[in-house]
Amino acid sequence: MSTAPLDPKAVVVRYVEAVRDGDLDVVRASFAPDATWDYPGSLPISRVWQGRDSIVDDFLGGMGARFAPGVPLVIALTGVVAEGDQVVAEWTSQGTTAAGAAYRNRCLGVFTVENGLITAIREYADTHHVAEVFFPAGE
Repeated sequence: MSTAPLDPKAVVVRYVEAVRDGDLDVVRASFAPDATWDYPGSLPISRVWQGRDSIVDDFLGGMGARFAPGVPLVIALTGVVAEGDQVVAEWTSQGTTAAGAAYRNRCLGVFTVENGLITAIREYADTHHVAEVFFPAGE
């Protein structure tokens, strides 16, 4: 007996909660194999990330490694609006970088969800703040 996929809003909420909780299995399982993540700006991480493995291992994993080990990253989902396969989610992120800088950002993602999997994300965040705390002096 198969079950119907979660509705798009539930998929996104589950994904953000998995990131918050550090549940890598659910994070990985949330994406379609050919998913894309468009991160804006002119940072070393700014590009369209292609494929689930690149998104999870290289983009998310790479940024995770820039946080101080053992110090929690606090993610709070502050709003979600859904229409059809499009979901807009807003969240806050607070943590400490490996260099000891305070990271405090508000992020917004426009998610596309098909058949219970995230197929695309366009993220909007304060990239100036990201540059200051994670990539000082163009690191």
